[in-house]
Amino acid sequence: MKPIQVTLFLAVILPLAAAAQTPPPYKPGLGDLMTMTVQPRHAKLGLAGQEKNWAYAAYEVHELEEALEHVVTYVPKWRDLNIGQLIEATTKQPIEALEAAIKAADAAKFDAAYKQLTEGCNACHKSVKLPMIVIKAPDRSAFPNQDFAPVR
Repeated sequence: MKPIQVTLFLAVILPLAAAAQTPPPYKPGLGDLMTMTVQPRHAKLGLAGQEKNWAYAAYEVHELEEALEHVVTYVPKWRDLNIGQLIEATTKQPIEALEAAIKAADAAKFDAAYKQLTEGCNACHKSVKLPMIVIKAPDRSAFPNQDFAPVR
């Protein structure tokens, strides 16, 4: 082979070889998104409420809403179920109640709304035949490197 032929050969073969070795992009499933994005937001929101850190609770309730939106974007259907409808039916009202409780800095209303949200999560799990997934309010932090107390 002549040098120009070798160069052309490599110019064609090397990109093809590299593409063949590139794995497909990671596509998280419903369980991945719930575990990686929704569950930590739910826990952090609960911890912020327990500490009456209303500024951080407001941040986390927004982050939880975004996490749920991402779930709907990446997994709009699971089995034969419309995930957006399920999430809206179980979380819309409790999240609105949480936002109102946070704005009012009302711990009792926050606790009631957080309980309602958690019960909604569990009702959703039961409705999709996953009753073994039971969500609860955190009794301690899984985030030892974060302080949930309000900044003074």
